[in-house]
Amino acid sequence: MSNYTDEDDDYGDVRGDFWGRTPQSSYFEIAKTANQNIVEKELEAVFRRLAVAERMLEERGLDDELEQEISRTVIDEDIDGRTASVFIDLVGQIVTQCE
Repeated sequence: MSNYTDEDDDYGDVRGDFWGRTPQSSYFEIAKTANQNIVEKELEAVFRRLAVAERMLEERGLDDELEQEISRTVIDEDIDGRTASVFIDLVGQIVTQCE
């Protein structure tokens, strides 16, 4: 479905080490202590992007074949990397606004 390649390698190996933790655990740790208004605003922005992506898929005709492809790619190294990037970006947005 996606041909995403990270040519810059800005985040290195995000699965193994991000400040000694995974991007997901870093997000959850920061989200607990950060200004909750900022956390909620940034999380809402992520969900809005998801809603836009879902609507775009539906408008292009989300048929059974595409649904099956989506189900197959949920467990995928590229998707894992993209998910980690979302968490890293979310942490960055929250931390910079809380400073």
